[in-house]
Amino acid sequence: MRVDPNVLLVYSTDRGRIEQEQAPIEVPQGDGIVRIHRDSKGRKGKGVSVISGLGLDADELKALAQKLKKQCGCGGTVKDFTIEVQTDNREQLKTLLEKQGFKVKLAGG
Repeated sequence: MRVDPNVLLVYSTDRGRIEQEQAPIEVPQGDGIVRIHRDSKGRKGKGVSVISGLGLDADELKALAQKLKKQCGCGGTVKDFTIEVQTDNREQLKTLLEKQGFKVKLAGG
């Protein structure tokens, strides 16, 4: 029997759920400057502020995103080591991040 490399065993009646080992995800390191830009592509015209270049791991990013969302009173998410906050108020995000000790620039128009 030939084994297909594209098929993974997920559940077995003998052992139950099979856990797959994943390689650790490396955190991208930026140049030390956090950039905030506005984006509305693929969102039906709704604008979000995208925060990139933080250099934090996944758990720290989620905690920071939750803190920013509470301070701004809006929603958001963490995707691919960036934080998307559903607000156009980039100045408020800039002051909140500067209080956290980050060096922040507003990118884009």
